[in-house]
Amino acid sequence: MIKSITRGFIRDVTAWTVTGLFMAPFLWWALTSIKPNSAIFDKDRSVFFDFVATLDNYKIILGGHGPDALSARQAFIDSTLIALLVTFLTIPLAVFAGFALSRLRGRARTTGAMLFIFFRIIPPIAVIIPVVSLFHSTGLFDTRIGVALMHTVFTLPVATLMLMSFFDDLPKELDEASRLDGATVFQFITRIAVPMIRGGVAATGILCFIFSWTEFLMSLFLSVSFRTLPVLLSILAMGMWGPLAALGTAAMLPGFAFILAMQKHLIRGLAMGLHK
Repeated sequence: MIKSITRGFIRDVTAWTVTGLFMAPFLWWALTSIKPNSAIFDKDRSVFFDFVATLDNYKIILGGHGPDALSARQAFIDSTLIALLVTFLTIPLAVFAGFALSRLRGRARTTGAMLFIFFRIIPPIAVIIPVVSLFHSTGLFDTRIGVALMHTVFTLPVATLMLMSFFDDLPKELDEASRLDGATVFQFITRIAVPMIRGGVAATGILCFIFSWTEFLMSLFLSVSFRTLPVLLSILAMGMWGPLAALGTAAMLPGFAFILAMQKHLIRGLAMGLHK
């Protein structure tokens, strides 16, 4: 009994310690975002909590109360539109691809899953030059739909594998029963299977949104007249620590909120069916 309690205590302490180490930079970033410049650039000491909090940095990047170069309102709009488009493009494709992989057996299933994994692990930098050339010739360069399409290409494999793991949990007897009732495969997927795994579909959609929201390389090379949040963060002047911290914190909040809301389904899906 004592060993069990001790083991649990050590596990909890270790988990909180590791979490704290990972979260410390983000918490410091958020703290900096509400500091006045006098606290950020204090030469005599490191200011931790003894300052008067201010929202001036957020007003500069979101409220337009500063230089136009620091305003991130349009970047937020563009990132949101692109991420939503990626989500709505990816989920229908991933649903049917994930169901197909789930119902395959033997070598066909393994080969199909490995192909999706292979396409996901290809580094974007390896294909950026032909993609830019192709988008120039097709008129998709410097368009939001073009950026969204490339985000979809790299998001689809993960979404497919996640949904495959959720479809694996549906008993195969449901397929047979629906066929006996005269339902087509399309009807079975849309009317029976998807409603039964709607939590997994929602979690996958959130993951697609986050992937697009945080994607940097493709957004950098495929856009000129507009900038997504990761690109804007990379080009802001490093001396503007207050607005930069505010922008970084504001950009991270949607991802944190989505992850906290759907953490159970996200862990379940990323485990690829290991949690039975």
